[in-house]
Amino acid sequence: MPVERELKSVRDKNRERRQARLNRHKRVRSKVFGTVERPRLAVYRSLGHMYAQIIDDNAGATLVASSSLKIELPPASGEDKPEGLKMRRSRAVGKAVAEAAVAKGIKKVVFDRGGRLYHGRIAALGDAARKAGLEF
Repeated sequence: MPVERELKSVRDKNRERRQARLNRHKRVRSKVFGTVERPRLAVYRSLGHMYAQIIDDNAGATLVASSSLKIELPPASGEDKPEGLKMRRSRAVGKAVAEAAVAKGIKKVVFDRGGRLYHGRIAALGDAARKAGLEF
């Protein structure tokens, strides 16, 4: 019986953690709104992949989208400090979405981090998008 209680508490903790992230996301979305002049760059992070899309919330339309599922990564170079695959994927998605946006004439966006901290893979995507020409 003690094992069941332990498993149930782990499930409850995961449910609470997910609900807390969704609450943070709602709070962020109440302040972040994409317009024609300044669309929203929404980022979603799963366990293995990154997804980013630029959305015009007035029209309810996705203008540009990219994900790590679509991107072919070159082999890792022999750097002093090797970077993980997920970080490389995040940077590649940020660069790809920014290049596609700039090609469509979108320079300024608002960043929607999806209820997550601007840290790690989210920050890597954002920094790569900035380097590729987006302003936020």
